[in-house]
Amino acid sequence: MLPTLLNGYKEVFVMARQPRFVLPGHPQHLIQRGNNRDIICAAADDYRFYLEALADACERFNCELHAYVLMTNHVHLLVTPHTEDGISRVMQSLGRKYVQYFNYRYRRTGTLWEGRYKATLLDTEQYLLTCYRYIELNPVRAEMVDTPLEYPWSSYGRNAHGRHDPLVTPHSLYEALGRTPEQQQAGYRALFLPAIPEKTLEALRDATQKSWVLGNDLFKERIAKLTQRQTSPRPRGGDRKSQVFRKN
Repeated sequence: MLPTLLNGYKEVFVMARQPRFVLPGHPQHLIQRGNNRDIICAAADDYRFYLEALADACERFNCELHAYVLMTNHVHLLVTPHTEDGISRVMQSLGRKYVQYFNYRYRRTGTLWEGRYKATLLDTEQYLLTCYRYIELNPVRAEMVDTPLEYPWSSYGRNAHGRHDPLVTPHSLYEALGRTPEQQQAGYRALFLPAIPEKTLEALRDATQKSWVLGNDLFKERIAKLTQRQTSPRPRGGDRKSQVFRKN
């Protein structure tokens, strides 16, 4: 099936799979999991190799990485592509290179990933900084550490405390948190004081897993007009267990 190009907007179709939304210059939240939730990083050298390969791929294919976390069996990335196929080429290159490394190191064969990566196009104003937090708080939610700064394989040290991390490119909304890097970091740390509402967490997870657009109704309507495609699930008919539904 041929790609459809509408007003600079491209839908990438892969056989009968759900097409991904791709909008150059607009951030996406990505998740890639190990096959059967198996381990993809077993030692410090594995994390380092993955990050080196990620940096190389982002540079080659013109993508900016704003936030990331590498867990033992999956990764989260917040990426802005600047070409229509930038993210897909980054993930293809990264996946192939890392699987070759991992299989050789641990004397294994076969696939490492659980199918293709998951992605959602984000409403920047509403969800971008929340997605930063969602990604970098993963080790805390998993009870691996008490604070995100304790976890070495994420972008939190760079975004919140200015640690050197050449992988990270600040998004303009991050830079708007302050006039200087120190002010930006302080403003960013302040975002972590309130907890992310559970409803927001569920929305992020669901949209990414199912490749829906994540944003308010106006944002979804704009993307739907560009693509002539449904951007979120249709409302269900009702709660089949409720007395009102059964009566009607």
